[in-house]
Amino acid sequence: MLIEMMTGKLHRATVTDANLNYVGSITIDENLMELADILPGQKVQIVNNNNGARLETYVIKGERNSGTICLNGAAARLVQPGDIIIIIAYALMDKEEAKDYKPKVVVLDNNNQIIG
Repeated sequence: MLIEMMTGKLHRATVTDANLNYVGSITIDENLMELADILPGQKVQIVNNNNGARLETYVIKGERNSGTICLNGAAARLVQPGDIIIIIAYALMDKEEAKDYKPKVVVLDNNNQIIG
């Protein structure tokens, strides 16, 4: 049996931009992606702490060390620049693998700099 487990999380990321006219997705600073073990094209869940919105989308690599967190396309209607969000990546794994798996959790400040 496979179960869905969190593999990585960017906790309290600050939205830097919302681009309604882009095809879709979330653009994330490449360095932050690597630290949270999130891959380009990977499906992620976005939880908006400001308004309670939840959505799923896929990831696009943003400029390294830019701090970019940009919701694109229809998702841009669910956030405002400055909103605090949680970005969660998941993967399917069998129960035995899941028992010992340690997800990568990156806690950010208001400038998307790592604090934990």
